[in-house]
Amino acid sequence: MRRGSDGAAPQQAVLDFDARGSREPPRGATGQPLDSAAVLPVVRRSARARRLSVRVFGNGHVEVVAPTRAGAGAIASFITRHRAWIERARQRVTRQLPAAGDAVFPPPQVELRAFGEVWRIHNAAGTGPAAVRVLTPGLLAWRGPPESSAASRRLLLRWLTGRTRTAMGAWLASLAAELGVTYSGWTLRRQRSRWGSCSSRGTISLNVCLAFQRPEVVRYLMIHELTHREHMNHSAHFWNAVERRCPEWRVLDRELRHGWQQVPRWVFE
Repeated sequence: MRRGSDGAAPQQAVLDFDARGSREPPRGATGQPLDSAAVLPVVRRSARARRLSVRVFGNGHVEVVAPTRAGAGAIASFITRHRAWIERARQRVTRQLPAAGDAVFPPPQVELRAFGEVWRIHNAAGTGPAAVRVLTPGLLAWRGPPESSAASRRLLLRWLTGRTRTAMGAWLASLAAELGVTYSGWTLRRQRSRWGSCSSRGTISLNVCLAFQRPEVVRYLMIHELTHREHMNHSAHFWNAVERRCPEWRVLDRELRHGWQQVPRWVFE
């Protein structure tokens, strides 16, 4: 079992079950819980899947991953057999959601803990194209479509992604230079199950949701991924290198496992 934060099973933001047994790390991507009676699993075909599996996300979303050749009858039978597990898993992950007040949108403010920033949101009057723009440092002007629309959330998400890319890119470059590690490039993604990763080609991938974590936690995650440039595994040599660079990594790793609780619901809804 890997202990890292870059997408191994213990770090996923979902609960997984496949034909070999269950893996139930108590993680949860944020989102609005769904009514249990209304939950219908979404079936996703995968050419890489070798067996049927089910994933329960922290917002109650249930996804069944099936091999391309799996028949409808086999999938239905799999869901029926594991219905009790699915409900137990949904109860576990939805208990970790943020307080109900987080459901208000647009929020009065956005706190980017990683950068030590709090941005207040001012609802600007007037007509014109929907937009989110910076008035002054720490103050955003919001002019958008109806509050309940998906377009409204995309506006704020676009701003979040831009702000995070600017701050995170400079931070990663500085830390790599400090550690004496090189990388070929980096990407910013919005993922439910990975905080970061490092490809064999030297590309670092970071999750935009890291913006809501404490700076110490983000620094550990970056160290973790940069160390993969020297050890593309989770061997003893890898963890020894991580510990030399971040002696408190165990505490920070545990905190990161619960970091999904810090992510506002609008990021994924």
